[in-house]
Amino acid sequence: MTAIDLASEPMLVGAKPPPAKARMMLSGQDPETPFPGIPVQAYEQPVYVQRSILGTWVFVSDPEGVKRVLLDNVANYPKTLMERRFFQAAFGDGLLSSEGETWRAHRRTMAPAFAPPSVAAYGPVMAAAAQTFTDHWAGLPAGTEVDVAREMSDLTLEIIGLTMFSAGGAVSARGVETALTRVMATLTFNPLFLVPGLSGLMFKTLSRKVRAIFAELDAAIAAMIAEREALGDAAPKDLLARLIAARDSETGAKMTAAEVRDEVVTIFLAGHETTAAAMAWVWYVLSQHPAVEARLHEELDRVLGGRTPTVADLPNLTYARMVLDETMRLYPPAPGTSSRLAVEADEICGVKIPKGANVAVVPWIIHRHRDLWDRPERFDPERFAPGTERPRFAYVPFSGGPRVCIGAQFAVAEALLILATVAQRFHLELKPGHRVAIHHRVTMRPAGGLPMILRPRQATAS
Repeated sequence: MTAIDLASEPMLVGAKPPPAKARMMLSGQDPETPFPGIPVQAYEQPVYVQRSILGTWVFVSDPEGVKRVLLDNVANYPKTLMERRFFQAAFGDGLLSSEGETWRAHRRTMAPAFAPPSVAAYGPVMAAAAQTFTDHWAGLPAGTEVDVAREMSDLTLEIIGLTMFSAGGAVSARGVETALTRVMATLTFNPLFLVPGLSGLMFKTLSRKVRAIFAELDAAIAAMIAEREALGDAAPKDLLARLIAARDSETGAKMTAAEVRDEVVTIFLAGHETTAAAMAWVWYVLSQHPAVEARLHEELDRVLGGRTPTVADLPNLTYARMVLDETMRLYPPAPGTSSRLAVEADEICGVKIPKGANVAVVPWIIHRHRDLWDRPERFDPERFAPGTERPRFAYVPFSGGPRVCIGAQFAVAEALLILATVAQRFHLELKPGHRVAIHHRVTMRPAGGLPMILRPRQATAS
């Protein structure tokens, strides 16, 4: 299959050139970028150093430099105290916020629940939920307008709820989402967080607000954990049951109920919000690239012939995976990943890193870096064609190193099953006149939703 000529395709949101000079250190809301204050030099230099009244910031984009931060010298670059405090306030000691032995023990304990056999076991639930979802769309009149960002959020919420909690119980997926939405709105940066003597009080106040929001949900999670433990082997074989029963491969220890609760909340954010964001951007880029969509349809029709996809089909959906990977390159669901603190002085790609510097590995910048990608603002799935070589740390939608996202395989399987199921039956057309914009708060989604028109299509076998 020859490459598709994309030269005449429209410019996508996010293609605006970065500013020539730094305007500000803190991220603000900009319709074209999640990082309006980061200048073009960060997209051109392997390691870019920016100094401000808030300290020294080092943006590392060279793949070998990223590897040093995330893997080779990872002990020297823990998450910053500020970031850990924010995540601890929201999620307790889950994988996003914990460090040291707590993080290592939880990671070992949880790993089997996200291993390939476990992901394959969740596959039928994912596919069935996607099929039910498209059946609902099929019942709507052709030309119906839907907010695809909201619809993808509802679908991924349904999937994470079913895979984690089975068909019901004391905890509802919608209840978790409602609580998380309120918490995320509460996690607003205040300059007083940086003032010595006041920061501790500020974070205590923030933690109290978050605990109040989560109070009802925490009680429901505790009740469900107690119920599952009482049922023993008779409990549903879902993700919650796996977390409750899991044991550390080195110590044999189980997680406490409080630890399970923290990971449940963390998984909901990482496993629901990020996949919903990725899928919203998939439908946007497909709507702007009809030749790519046509080739995707050809592959789906040839491999599936209209039937519901399974996990076993995913290795044969190579172009679908190329589309997903290129979408997550242009629009990484978590575009900023995290900032790290240099515990000791170091050197990265010949640049001296002072002790105490903030070191940032930013997927949005890496994925649009001029040294790593040709015409990086252009959407081109051929970048990910089988056999194409690139440095491992040039593409980091799920981060990398020991802290690579534990649910990466879960997320990819879920996204591909949704993509294959929906794209077989529908072409989604962006609402005429709608201007897509970027909204960034931890994850990155279309600001104000993504209104699209449903156009049914008929899959054909070949």
